[in-house]
Amino acid sequence: MNLPDKSFLRYGPGCSSLGYGAMEELGPFRVHSDGKTLYRNDYAWSNVANVIFLESPAGVGFSYSNTSSDYAKTGDNSTADDSYTFLVNWLERFPQYKTRDFYITGESYAGHYVPQLAYTIVSRNKNPNQMRINLKGIAIGNAWVDDNTCLKGMYEYFWTHALNSDETHAGIMKNCDFVAGKFSIACEEYQNRGHQEHGDLDIYNIYAPFCNPTGPKSRSSDSVHDFDPCSDDYVDSYLNRPEVQLALHAKPTQWSFCGDFPWTDSPATILPTIQQLIASGIHIWVYSGDIDGRVPVTSSRYSVNALNLPVETAWRPWYTNGEVGGYVVGYKGVTLTTIRGAGHTVPSYEPERALTFISAFLQGQLPPVS
Repeated sequence: MNLPDKSFLRYGPGCSSLGYGAMEELGPFRVHSDGKTLYRNDYAWSNVANVIFLESPAGVGFSYSNTSSDYAKTGDNSTADDSYTFLVNWLERFPQYKTRDFYITGESYAGHYVPQLAYTIVSRNKNPNQMRINLKGIAIGNAWVDDNTCLKGMYEYFWTHALNSDETHAGIMKNCDFVAGKFSIACEEYQNRGHQEHGDLDIYNIYAPFCNPTGPKSRSSDSVHDFDPCSDDYVDSYLNRPEVQLALHAKPTQWSFCGDFPWTDSPATILPTIQQLIASGIHIWVYSGDIDGRVPVTSSRYSVNALNLPVETAWRPWYTNGEVGGYVVGYKGVTLTTIRGAGHTVPSYEPERALTFISAFLQGQLPPVS
């Protein structure tokens, strides 16, 4: 089915883990407004784990294929296979990491990538002649995992956050069958009206300002606590500097955040794959910045609820530095946590809270109760 807002493609499929993930979110450095120099991110996830940022599929960022026809058959299946092949080869090259506990995280369309790669690992670990990857868990953030539940949750979010009128919301709920995935002409008309009603805002953080490079600076460009809305421009300039590409041992290229791919396969739901992972003993965290309108917390809740899992730990707040960092509920096999004040790219907006919850995830614990 077609998503009503093509801006979803800003973060996937086919967008850069290096550009977004490493340089704007959870990596050890961010880029100054000069597009030439870096400053430290004290809340980098590398403080608590060894982190690989994988550019996937081939053609994203600095990654490439020597076979040009590969770009015409890119999809979920080939991405999972290629990512698995990369991991096996990487571990062969750095065998000291073979026995380490392994975790996979990702956001947005990685709601497809991460569970599919995890399932590939689980399946191939059963082959005694294949390298065993010690996969322990996955964490997916503001993740698109099911077309119907995610769409329903998005329009619920618009209405409950005063972005849509009562009339439009009622029209969407009446005319759109989010259970069977049937969307009439009237449904599509109300959906379009909903997007018109919320106006021109950053749907990935409904309270964020737009980048205005010629206007007065409303945000500091040298503090990870105050995300600069022009960060995309700074990263683009930095990663296109010849000396940076040389230092990264990258093939000289015109780097960009996202690739334009003909996507050949994308299942409407990843929930069956998640169920298989739960049955295999892989623990799953679904985390959600609560001011993202693209894949909002309501979408994550509908998706997790569709799994019909028993609650093991009741909904409660969790804390960072004496403040509520978000809320968490533990199900059998899945943990759902929100991050208060974060948009679609959680560590961009709330790096300290993001480090708190990912540390808990790696320790096999829920985020702190006080």
